[in-house]
Amino acid sequence: MTEETAKCPHCGVEMSKWMPPDDSGWDPVYQFVCFNDDCSYYVKGWEWMKSQFNQKASYRHRYDPHSGDSGPLAVWSPSALRGRIIE
Repeated sequence: MTEETAKCPHCGVEMSKWMPPDDSGWDPVYQFVCFNDDCSYYVKGWEWMKSQFNQKASYRHRYDPHSGDSGPLAVWSPSALRGRIIE
């Protein structure tokens, strides 16, 4: 992965540049997020969140190219957080 492109390790689809909300606690620089609705990480997340926490939520894979940090980004619907994608 580079600072310009990144592919999701779960589905291989190119991830989107995404700007975290100002109050997120992350640095105010872009990250990459997999917004592929067919990604196994996202698809399986709905069932896992329901079984573990009784919540209707899932997560998408997130990668910060500036720190190297990666992990889940919680979402509550298929359209959640898409408005912060950087074109």
